[in-house]
Amino acid sequence: MIYLDNAATTRVAPEVFEAMALFLQDEYGNPSSVYALAGRSAAALQQARQAVADHIGARPDEVIFTGGGSEADNLAIKGTMRKFGDGHMITSPIEHHAVLHTCKALTDEGFELTVVPVDSNGLVDPEDVRQALRPDTRLVAIMHSNNEVGTIEPIAEIAAIAREAGAKMHTDAVQSLGKVPIDVNELGVDFAAFSAHKLHGPKGVGALYVRKGFRPVPLIEGGGQENRLRAGTENVPGIVGFGRAVELAAELGPEPIERIRALRDRLIEGVMAEIPEVILSGHPELRLPNIASFLFRYIEGEGILLSLDMQDIAGSSGSACTSGSLDPSHVLLAMGYSHEVAHGSLRLSLSRYTTDEEIDRVLEVLPPIIQRLRNMSPLYPRR
Repeated sequence: MIYLDNAATTRVAPEVFEAMALFLQDEYGNPSSVYALAGRSAAALQQARQAVADHIGARPDEVIFTGGGSEADNLAIKGTMRKFGDGHMITSPIEHHAVLHTCKALTDEGFELTVVPVDSNGLVDPEDVRQALRPDTRLVAIMHSNNEVGTIEPIAEIAAIAREAGAKMHTDAVQSLGKVPIDVNELGVDFAAFSAHKLHGPKGVGALYVRKGFRPVPLIEGGGQENRLRAGTENVPGIVGFGRAVELAAELGPEPIERIRALRDRLIEGVMAEIPEVILSGHPELRLPNIASFLFRYIEGEGILLSLDMQDIAGSSGSACTSGSLDPSHVLLAMGYSHEVAHGSLRLSLSRYTTDEEIDRVLEVLPPIIQRLRNMSPLYPRR
């Protein structure tokens, strides 16, 4: 199978699996206990925490392990707004639903929300954030990079505006970790969400960066784990895997990312050259190196995915969290595309395991798939 849905999840790297296996079998101690077996689990936990902290420019005690990126988003947003008890928050319409739905749920608790627009490339204008700020704005939540089209947002500029107004800044950096450099101090954020399974780590484990000096209200009560911000026995094998995945990304350096970028560019150039009436969605330059997102006129993404699957090629028509929905992508609609055009989306996302031969194969089979589907479409203009 040719797997090009790495923005949804990635295969676990062999080095990560090996590190996890030890803590699934031999080193199974509860890190909160006091004997030697438990101590080795506790030490492994701290090693992973240090690895994540080093990778994002944070202190180890600013890294809180969670059950995934969605939980990290919820802890940052709900924990901050409930800490203040009242007030206003700002987000964008292209956020992952872990942010959008969380913000909207908080309006049922009496908090107020402003959703600032994006342009046709999916970019938030920092001046729109400035204009939306109010004296009671508590939190600005804008993603670092978009999971569907790959656009990278001007987070440092937005965070500076939020900080000047006395508001906290959260960024969902789940897609960015391991693909572009992340330094929380350079970004100036108070919170940042991450997830292991986007960079060849295991599913079910994430992290929230929490800048020292502010304590959000916990979502889960019942223990003192994770600096008293996330009760419950830690997922030691998952956290060890997360730490090893981050270490591995650092050890490999920029070379794999540059190779991915070159492959993605060749994919984009080939699709745009061989298939008529196709749109490259997202910013042409300010985008993640591994995501190519297309809009094919007159057909639906579901048909493209099924046809690719018959050729043993896996892709996506948007966020994995909403791929079962028949509604067009909320991201594409927010960027100004019509329902008809947005339905024709295809996202192909690469990893360091993607090969030249796989890209060649996609460029071989995709053009005839698109033409066949268009020939069956009542929307396709016959010439």
